[in-house]
Amino acid sequence: MKKHLWITVLAFSWILSGCGAYLNQPMKTTRARLGEETPFNFHLRNLPKPEEPIIVAVYKLRDQTGQYKPSEIGTSWSTAVTQGATNILIKSLMDSGWFTVIERENVGNLLNERKIIRSTRLEFNKDNQSQALISPLLFAGMIIEGGIVSYESNIMTGGIGVRYFGAGGSGKYRQDRVTVYLRAIATKSGRVLKNVYTSKTLLSQAVDGGLFRFVKFSRLLEVETGFTYNEPADMAVTEAIEKAVYSLILEGAKEGLWRADASQQGLMNGALAAYDQEKEEMDEIDLVGRHLSKYEHYSSFSLSGTSLLYQGDYPNPMFRPGIEAGITAVFSPSFAFHLGFGKSSLATEQVFDRKVTYFDGSVRLRLLPSDRLSPFFFAGGGLMMPDGISLGNAASSTLLKLNAGLGLEYFITDYLGLELALDNNYLMSDGLDGVVNGKYNDFFYRSRLGIKYYLSRNKK
Repeated sequence: MKKHLWITVLAFSWILSGCGAYLNQPMKTTRARLGEETPFNFHLRNLPKPEEPIIVAVYKLRDQTGQYKPSEIGTSWSTAVTQGATNILIKSLMDSGWFTVIERENVGNLLNERKIIRSTRLEFNKDNQSQALISPLLFAGMIIEGGIVSYESNIMTGGIGVRYFGAGGSGKYRQDRVTVYLRAIATKSGRVLKNVYTSKTLLSQAVDGGLFRFVKFSRLLEVETGFTYNEPADMAVTEAIEKAVYSLILEGAKEGLWRADASQQGLMNGALAAYDQEKEEMDEIDLVGRHLSKYEHYSSFSLSGTSLLYQGDYPNPMFRPGIEAGITAVFSPSFAFHLGFGKSSLATEQVFDRKVTYFDGSVRLRLLPSDRLSPFFFAGGGLMMPDGISLGNAASSTLLKLNAGLGLEYFITDYLGLELALDNNYLMSDGLDGVVNGKYNDFFYRSRLGIKYYLSRNKK
């Protein structure tokens, strides 16, 4: 009973860990409040001040995705992204402090109102025609155009769950992606001055857990709990637009299209340096934000601690430690050949204990060649030389073996890697323990944890 109780407690602890939304359940209505700012808004507001604000016009930032909200119960005619992106863009331009924005989206309403002002003045000031005049509208030297060009749903999904004896929990997630393009156009020539694009992922999570068990005869206990969190799409669009405005300002400043105030030039140089570094880092980031690295072929040598587990004709096998050294030659980012030399022991609790030396070679397939952390598969063969046997039975001095397994490799730095592997080593004869019994030969499992040093690991 205590064992089951601990399992239940651990399952619920795993479900509740990191679940901030679960501990902030809405229990009552809330009052209206000011709109939330995105995490990036701080960087936009703290840009260096311009030499002179730029007068810009924004006509319409359109939703060009053609996407509707995904629905599991039928067709939904609600759009996946906001249709009010123009309002978000105008606020982002004003928050930056670099632009004076003039009204163009509903310019017809503005012109009608100016006509009303003019006609009213003429009617009440017939004797003084000059008072009927109204100040002219500002005209823009630059137009900001663009749109929300894509909204991709389910670019990454996954989850995990566990259930034992009626108690358990599960969690799953989904990631979407929105992309925004902005361009600055000179009104006098129609030339596109700069064109930038940004993207933002949206995360949706669901966690649930429950207990379903008979606590005693005819007494059934059933408990369920959980929560779902969906990142607001309008906040994601807002952050993507703010990032696009930020990039547009720095791109234009880098090419001399506009300048920061002389007193702010040091801050602008720092912002440009950070922006250039971010662009370089983007070459190593994939669609879902994973850091990738593109490397030329390299070689490495490794030193590992091993543990062998004998599987033969004697019962009660034991793990025995050992050591292994190896060298790897890489022919491509995905394929490599590994040579290893090791010493260890194979043993059972009482009867069998034998030291062994082995050489093996294997071909490796790395599944994620550009990631720092990647699983890999390997298969090959080699030789094993037993040093002796505790029994008086004679055995072959050299045994052939085949091995296959899987592992994980993680690059700590550009020159150091950590490797964890597990494989099965099948002997081609049944003479390891001096006993021939059954239709299968002796074999053993090997686990390996080691560090690798790369002799040449040059970035392209």
